[in-house]
Parts: sequence; structure tokens; C-alpha cells
Amino acid sequence: MKFDLHTHHFRCGHADDTIEAYIQAAIKEGIGVIGISDHSPYFANEDDHPLPGNAMAKSEFAHYVDEVLRLKAKYEGRIDVLLGVESDFFPEHAELYRGMYDQYPFDYIIGSVHQTRGVSIFNRSRWKKLAADRHADEKRHYYELIGLSAQSGIFQVLGHIDAMKGYYPAFSDIPADDAIDEALKLIADSSAAIEINTSGKTKDCGGWYPSDTILERALHFGVKVTFGSDAHKPGRVGDEWEQVAKRLKEIGFTEWYYFKQKQPVKVPL
Repeated sequence: MKFDLHTHHFRCGHADDTIEAYIQAAIKEGIGVIGISDHSPYFANEDDHPLPGNAMAKSEFAHYVDEVLRLKAKYEGRIDVLLGVESDFFPEHAELYRGMYDQYPFDYIIGSVHQTRGVSIFNRSRWKKLAADRHADEKRHYYELIGLSAQSGIFQVLGHIDAMKGYYPAFSDIPADDAIDEALKLIADSSAAIEINTSGKTKDCGGWYPSDTILERALHFGVKVTFGSDAHKPGRVGDEWEQVAKRLKEIGFTEWYYFKQKQPVKVPL
């Protein structure tokens, strides 16, 4: 059975179309389970909508949940619509975010590190301004945050765990295997899965997040995996699902998971 846990829509300010358009696209693609997971608000910011091009407004959050639940009921029997959200992970605000999410019946929450040291992971200037001998420290810090996100217990899915390579492909060659392994061990000890996210193909790095090398290490440590297209337009829903399934089997995985009512549902590969 095909599933896709990572989709966005117009509320985040940088994706196209309505939630229903993504559901209809999923049905057309023969997907049985579609997760709606738009970017959560910046709950710790005093403003309602501090970054309109990044995430939804705080005042929109309850409306978002209500819309997904309404569409879940509307399409029952045709496709299983799951209520999700993609959350930033800020260690200093983890309890605030946890409290917000606990108010709603989420099937799963994707935890994504989008910023380190207050700078977007997709900011090309980070590397231009950073001395070469600091690159490994920056990469280790990124994976420390990912490890902390796993330990927090807030998330069922950890999003695109090497997305820092998105606009800096050389990121993959920075030596920090010890930090990656430590993060993977912490993820394996948690109840979370890492996603294979096919949106990397839309960035400079090409390909998927994470790399095959990280997936091989994830398998070694017993990390669960899931799938997310990270679609920002309906036409990308389920993008390259079959290719990902084939590659996972080649690596040695025998199953992957989606989450319903925050419980893992095993899907054989």
C-alpha cells in the first residue's frame, strides 16, 4: 500500500493549492494513506504571523486542524487522510510546542531542524562566511539537534535528516560520521522514524534525503523509515515512491511505516 506523510498547502506561504487538491492528487496516484503536514506556526514568537513565507499564522492553526478533520470524514472509504504537521525543533521551546500539539488529535508530528544557530539550513551564505575548519563543527551541531529532537519524544517522524546539503552539496563530504551515528542511535532508541524525502531532487543536491550512506547506517542501527514527498504542489504527491521502495529493499530494509493515532503501522516492502 502506498502512503505519503509529507505534504504542504497554501497556508505555509510557499506551497500551492488547497489541502483537498493534495488529497485528490493522492487518490489519482493510487495512494491509500495521505498525510497532511503543513508547517506549524512559530509559537514562541509574540507575533501572530512573523514569517508569512515560511509557516502558517498562529491564528490559522485551529482552522487547519478543523479542515483536515473535515476532509478526513469527507473522503473516508476512498483514502485514509491523516492529520499531521511539520514542526520546527527549537530545544529551548520544546515544551511550548509539545503543549500546543497535545491539544489536537494528531496522527503524527514531523520534527524538522530548519535552523541552526539562528540561520536557515538552506542559507548558502553560511558556508561562504564560515572558515573551512569550522565546517565539521557546524555539521556536528546539526546532528546534535536532530538527536535532541528524537530524545524529546514529541515527534513520530524526523524530517529530511541531511537536508543541510540542499543548497550546499559539499555538506555530504564534511567528515562527521561520529555525530551522524550518535544521532541515529538516539533515533533508534526513540519511537520515531526517519523519512525518505524525495524533495531533494528540487534542490542543488539532487536526489533524496537522506543519502544511501546514511540509510545504510540507519539500517545497521535499527532505525525505522517512512516516506514523504514533501510536496509543495499536488503534482508531486507520492513522487518516486516506487523507486524509493526498490532502493530500500536493495539496501536491506524489509518494511517501512506510517503513523496513525501516533502508533506505527508496518507496511512490508
